[in-house]
Amino acid sequence: MSISATQKISNPLTDKQIAKKLGLLDEEFDRIVSILGRVPNFTELSMFAAMWSEHCSYKNSLHWLKKLPKEGKHLLAKAGEENAGLVDIGDNLACAFKIESHNHPSAIEPYQGAATGVGGINRDIFTMGARPIAQLNSLRFGNIENKKTQWLIRGVVKGIGDYGNAFGVPTVAGEVFFDESFTDNPLVNAMSVGIVEKNKTVKAIAEGEGNPVFIVGSATGKDGIHGAAFASKDITKNSVEDLPAVQVGDPFQEKLLLEATLEIIETGAVVGMQDMGAAGITCSTSEMSAKGNHGMIIWLDKVPLRQSDMQPFEILLSESQERMLVVVKKGREEEVIRIFEKWDLNCVQIGVVTKEPILKYYYDDELVAEVPADALVVGGGAPVYIREFKEPAYYAENKKFNINTIPDIKDKREFEEVAKFIMSHPNIASKRWVYEQYDSMVRINNMSTNFPSDAAVVNIHNTEKALALSVDCNSRYVYADPEIGTAIAVSEAARNIICSGGEPVAITNCLNFGNPYNPEVYWQFVGAIKGMSTACEKFDTPVTGGNVSFYNQSENGAVFPTPTIGMLGILKNKKFQTTLSFQNEDDLIVLIGKVVNDIAASEYLYSYRKYKHFPAPYFNLNEEYNTHQSVKEAIQSGILISAHDVSDGGLFTTLCESAFEKQLGFEVNKPADIRTDAFYFGEAQGRIVVSILKKDIHLLKDICQKHQTDCLEIGKVLKKKVIIDGTEYGNIDKFKDVYLSTFPKYMEE
Repeated sequence: MSISATQKISNPLTDKQIAKKLGLLDEEFDRIVSILGRVPNFTELSMFAAMWSEHCSYKNSLHWLKKLPKEGKHLLAKAGEENAGLVDIGDNLACAFKIESHNHPSAIEPYQGAATGVGGINRDIFTMGARPIAQLNSLRFGNIENKKTQWLIRGVVKGIGDYGNAFGVPTVAGEVFFDESFTDNPLVNAMSVGIVEKNKTVKAIAEGEGNPVFIVGSATGKDGIHGAAFASKDITKNSVEDLPAVQVGDPFQEKLLLEATLEIIETGAVVGMQDMGAAGITCSTSEMSAKGNHGMIIWLDKVPLRQSDMQPFEILLSESQERMLVVVKKGREEEVIRIFEKWDLNCVQIGVVTKEPILKYYYDDELVAEVPADALVVGGGAPVYIREFKEPAYYAENKKFNINTIPDIKDKREFEEVAKFIMSHPNIASKRWVYEQYDSMVRINNMSTNFPSDAAVVNIHNTEKALALSVDCNSRYVYADPEIGTAIAVSEAARNIICSGGEPVAITNCLNFGNPYNPEVYWQFVGAIKGMSTACEKFDTPVTGGNVSFYNQSENGAVFPTPTIGMLGILKNKKFQTTLSFQNEDDLIVLIGKVVNDIAASEYLYSYRKYKHFPAPYFNLNEEYNTHQSVKEAIQSGILISAHDVSDGGLFTTLCESAFEKQLGFEVNKPADIRTDAFYFGEAQGRIVVSILKKDIHLLKDICQKHQTDCLEIGKVLKKKVIIDGTEYGNIDKFKDVYLSTFPKYMEE
């Protein structure tokens, strides 16, 4: 049937003006004409616009993403091969994990934007056959004193909580960071982690001529149409008009879909399966077909719809939630249908796999679109660009920073003022208001709730092992120096896992940046890739996948660059689990890692001293690595009582957080040649605070010497008092009170 027969259903206007409105460049339109050998109709043009959008094609980032390290002894799937990363964790088990953004939808409709982000990332996990066991998130907002920011926080947190809690997967860790650059563009990054037996994984592939193609789960509506295109442009004052591009989620439907999906996988009837995320049916049919070097015939009029007036292009591009595409072995159709009927879910055959790698879409027996599968996808026909990049002027200003131009803390009064300021700053203060809205204990896998540690520790039942999970990125560090700041993000994620008793294995990433056509933004992106590569190679933590989110930019400029790192670690034995909390009065407090005079990029410098030009904090990758090896060996030797890394807020924050849980205090003294502000509030990297019994200090020093790591005894654990350099600052509760009260003060007005 000729494609021209579709004109009464498809919009025939396919000139470059319409292509441009759909987000395609002139040269991309010409490329589509060349691929098809004819002018596309409106439906086809809409498909290409969605699949070639930045959100789906990574056209402005793929060149650099390919430079990331992707080889590793534990990997079962390389980045981009499947819906999520897949890592061998032993005991015939694999871990599927991935992090993705839902920034643009959350900026417009925070509740549904965040909720559907959680739903989508969980589907990526269970379409591989893995049962999700843990969720994490990384959030960025503007000034917390701003009423719009408070509205965004409430919506995002409630969306994450409502969806995750109802779906029945614990939220075990996360981070929240505030800066004016995120006022118009909040960042909502969601991570999911699942477990599967190695021989029960499912690929996102379509193969086997004649095999039936099913759509399963929810009915299709008009929500989310052109969502991929919406995520591939800047946020403006008119973005609210794109509200129909935000999907609507139903966690109870997703729970049913999870159970039905895992049940059909057990039958062995599934050939391949993929979540319908960005670009909906278009994405799933094209990516699965291209991967299997097959094609499909799809009958769009058979797709279960929520609305009766949907056009073919709307059915193809809808991003309605809780839907998946499943290719089933021919002859096993009834078996699969019965399972979905049992779970009261749609399961409708909408197509068939073909040998020829061409996608043909019909509506009421008319051919509405005909496209080569490979032409639409990453690594196939999707374009790849290397954009111009240049060092921004602010970077040269950053390098001029001189610590000697900043006054040191001069007396007890000022020290206490700074300490309370830092402990009450929204970036440092307790996020209890946030995480108490998340169910962290459902399915009773979380081992960190009553034994807090730097990373979340999640039980793997019937084994000696546990998972250690962390999400990390200090956006200010990356803005100060993208290459070093991103290497720090990887290092801190690894440091958190080491402190918790685990060993880093692999990462997933969510790369949040401004407009890639801005050379200074693109420079930040390129630097971040370089820093991530260097650090991942050092820690042997290959990149398993993730996502790129460009266009986090408004009329007021781009967000701080935020390459969020989600890291997976393994505790080889649960007995290695280590808390961040001090346990006993009179235990020694030891600082492992190099002590330097550095306050660059710290919360103290940025927010208290209000200094805006500085480099990234002190960082040496080799020293960082050596520190990790020292702490890992000390934990496995059984001499560490607690371990907590020095990061945001500096050493004083680390000491307080270690003291709070058991209502303990501390007495600490700094070296004579180090500034007060640098020692207590500087954020120089590669440092870990540990507590030990007095008798074990020589063992610890021997371990550190073996790994060429500095080891400094700085004080001891007290009952409740805080004593700094011989000066008493009263009870620990005065700092705990401000630490706990900040968030509720803003959010419960």
